Amino acid sequence: METKHVKITLSIISLFAVLTCTGCSLTHAENSNSEKEKIKAAISAQLNASHRSIKNQARDKYRHPAETLAFLGVKPNSHVVEIWPGAGWYSEILAPYLKEQGQFYAAHFPANSGVKYFDKHLANFKQKLASNPIYSKTQLTEFHIDKAYAIAPAGSADVVLTFRNLHNWYMNNQEAGMRQAFDSFYKALKPGGILGIVDHQLPEDRDQEQWLKSGYLKKSLAIEIAEQAGFKLVGDSNINLNPLDDADHANGVWSLLPVHRGKDPKLLNVGESTRFTLKFIKPNQ
Repeated sequence: METKHVKITLSIISLFAVLTCTGCSLTHAENSNSEKEKIKAAISAQLNASHRSIKNQARDKYRHPAETLAFLGVKPNSHVVEIWPGAGWYSEILAPYLKEQGQFYAAHFPANSGVKYFDKHLANFKQKLASNPIYSKTQLTEFHIDKAYAIAPAGSADVVLTFRNLHNWYMNNQEAGMRQAFDSFYKALKPGGILGIVDHQLPEDRDQEQWLKSGYLKKSLAIEIAEQAGFKLVGDSNINLNPLDDADHANGVWSLLPVHRGKDPKLLNVGESTRFTLKFIKPNQ
């Protein structure tokens, strides 16, 4: 009888442990979803702000900024680096969102590069930062794949974000350019920090080399190079996929909005390109 009693007791304990762990998992999932909803709501509040142009707001339906940043876990107190912010489409959202509790680093083109395109866009971005106090705490840093740049103090960033840049580095210097970029991201991130990537997605059944100049990139290639740099994939979202885009255009991604090179009227209905959205973590040391 004592043996039977012990077995029953152990069974009850085991069952309780399973139920407790299940409850913990559910609570964790609920907390995670709750956190995402909070981020989404806070980002959404920035989208209709007066400092954003009507033109930029019109692109929200293609870029899904609130959903994207919530998926990547960008909290108001995060230290965030945006790589090559261009004209500042995402910076308009991130700078005021992070201004009070976090820190925003805009890693733009290198100064005095001698490249007219770089110099022009960097000058325009600096003018943008000076035009509105919402950018007063933004730290302007530099980035390029030609060497290692301090995009933020080493090991300090909670999140590094790169939107539609990876294909540029691949087009110009193939995998070597991508590796240099990922090494810089890894150095800037703290252990447990997040790398978020959004880029134009090439179907996996196509030859990447043949589509080198299209602006589209295989998701598997992005994952492969990131993992070789030490990152671990922890999220893959369909948020920015566009089923209307077959990724087969005469002028690559630039055939579509917002560039609309070639002016094919049929492509206006496609909208912007289909894009993968990946979330990586820098493992704890």
